[in-house]
Amino acid sequence: MLDGSSPWHLHFAQNAALILASILFLPLSTFVLFSSYALGIVLDSDSPRKRRRIRSSPTFVPETVLVTGVGMTKGLALARLFYEAGHDVIGADFEPYGVPACGRYSRSLKKYYRLPKPDDENGSAPYVHTLLRAVKQEKVDLWVSCSGVASAVEDGQAKEVIERRSSCRAIQFDVTTTSTLHEKNTFIEETQRLGLPVPETHHVTSRDAVHKVLHQTKRKSYIMKSVGVDDAVRGDMTLLPRRTVSQTYDHVSRIPISNEKPWVLQQYIKGKEYCTHSLVINGEVKVFIACPSAELLMHYEALPSDSALSRAMLAFSREFVERSGKSMTGHLSFDFLVDENVTEKGAELVLNPIECNPRAHTAVALFAGQGQEMAKAYLSLLKADMVNGNGHALGAAEEPIVFPVKPAKYYWVGHDLVNLILLPILRLLLGQAQLSELRHDCSEFLTHLLLWKDGTFEVWDPLPWWCLYHVYWPGQFLVCILQRRKWSRVNVSTTKMFGC
Repeated sequence: MLDGSSPWHLHFAQNAALILASILFLPLSTFVLFSSYALGIVLDSDSPRKRRRIRSSPTFVPETVLVTGVGMTKGLALARLFYEAGHDVIGADFEPYGVPACGRYSRSLKKYYRLPKPDDENGSAPYVHTLLRAVKQEKVDLWVSCSGVASAVEDGQAKEVIERRSSCRAIQFDVTTTSTLHEKNTFIEETQRLGLPVPETHHVTSRDAVHKVLHQTKRKSYIMKSVGVDDAVRGDMTLLPRRTVSQTYDHVSRIPISNEKPWVLQQYIKGKEYCTHSLVINGEVKVFIACPSAELLMHYEALPSDSALSRAMLAFSREFVERSGKSMTGHLSFDFLVDENVTEKGAELVLNPIECNPRAHTAVALFAGQGQEMAKAYLSLLKADMVNGNGHALGAAEEPIVFPVKPAKYYWVGHDLVNLILLPILRLLLGQAQLSELRHDCSEFLTHLLLWKDGTFEVWDPLPWWCLYHVYWPGQFLVCILQRRKWSRVNVSTTKMFGC
């Protein structure tokens, strides 16, 4: 993997090779695209059929739903779910450097808006204004925010403005809640304040503070995480202290830490990592899923909703929301490390919440085919504002939590093609891998291709998938060449490029 210290010619070759791969696979992808359209003429796909049946009901009244972030899998998945449930969907997203977001071409969208990205020069005002204009022009009833990590707080600002200046309601936390949960240190502090367990965590703003913690606590290991968004160090999982004092001081000396760039020093927990996705409406968890996780998660498989681990993470999520108050409305995602303690009664699993993402998680894609249940859960926010003749909220009756029903396992074919086919072949040619390793990777790729589900592709809506690999990513790689930008990794599902 390349990093910031790698010479530019290697980064150039990396971008050029991926653009070339896109061109070489263009005929095959185009064949799949037109075959899907032809199949749609012959066979009636499930989602469009459900939509027609719902829309034909004389009692059905469609709502207008704005979904932002449709260039990402999570936004596109939610747009398709609302479409399947019969509603009118407006899409919107950023389009950096003018490269079109793949979701804008989805069949599920009635209309699409390009959003200006908040920056240091203009702030968030143009972004919030464009969202408000879309809400008013399209008479939007519900805005479902699917923000990325870089615009979470701005979406909190937009929520407050939109709900104050229109009748639209938003699936989005306010600025204070978003800011608190978004930052690693304030999330830990808030969780402690609520009386919930957290791993040992220290907020540090200097190298001296780091060494002080390391010297005071023996027999423990720690990981340092940047409080803000810093792509260059996100994947650094170095355990501290190192084997020797000099190695520890050398590593810490290379960390850009200051009052302006604070870090957290968090106790290392040797355990499996899990993530969750919840929809919270007025202090109630309406939708929930838990999945095994990883630092860069590109393969999704839901935990059984009745498993002990899933129930424990749901209980934590509900307790967190309940203690936070009834005003919470938005997407809530936790990252957990599960530790195993051996007691007299046997092995005991301990949940350690390490991070919170106050936004939608890609795991929402695993609810495919459950459009009606999901739409009902989201739109319960609108019913909660209505009252009957007795003054009681129409949406007051507690509905059962929506869990994924027989979810498929998810992958992204572009990611797996590079990581399980192209790179292993390159390593074999360079003498850095053995033939048995290539066979294993090819076998895994074929398993995913034949038995798993691609996170972007739908037979009834194939164009976003085609555009993702032959418009969006080649465009981004070309921009990197023209601007001499370096990157170390990309997340195909979130369209995130990690600069270095």
